[in-house]
Amino acid sequence: MIADGLIQYLMLVALLTFHEYGHAWTAWKCGDDTARLQGRVSLNPIVHIDPIGTVALPLLMIFLPGASRFLIGWAKPVPVNPYNLNQPKRDDILVTMAGPAMNLILAVGLAAAAKASLLFHSPPAADYFVQAAALSLVLCFFNLIPVPPLDGSHIMRVATGMSHETYANLARYGFVIIIVLLQFPPVRIALGFVTYGTLGVLLRIFNVN
Repeated sequence: MIADGLIQYLMLVALLTFHEYGHAWTAWKCGDDTARLQGRVSLNPIVHIDPIGTVALPLLMIFLPGASRFLIGWAKPVPVNPYNLNQPKRDDILVTMAGPAMNLILAVGLAAAAKASLLFHSPPAADYFVQAAALSLVLCFFNLIPVPPLDGSHIMRVATGMSHETYANLARYGFVIIIVLLQFPPVRIALGFVTYGTLGVLLRIFNVN
């Protein structure tokens, strides 16, 4: 159980790293080098670690007796100066969606890797790739929840014309709201439905049985 828990945790850290790299790289390409100057355009997990979202909460969810086995987490948000973006409204959306898009792309690649593992007669490796694909999809859809500072809230801010100052004030309480929301079964059920529904589609596409 400890070994499986550590493997899940390492998967989570790797997937969060790619998620934040997607944000940072896209911001850089859209004209804002704030994240690049802070060393965030990197696949080094250390630069993206958040003490609560990347360390404390996931480890508690994995190892604490009676805790939820529904593993989620977050990394340190990538700093973006919207005034540096080439086309602020468009690029803000692009930067926001880059993280979930990265997780979706990774899920597709991991499903393909699972199929390759089966072709090479390695079912245990295929199982791990499927687990990683599921976790990547959880992060993709979890981050689309419109609660600051998750990615979905940035889309909501742009759509509603909310000021950056108002958004920053709301984001101060965001993680508390997120943790409370995850205690409600309908939220977990909805997240699980879209996650495993999408995973099922990918596994059928690659014929992973």
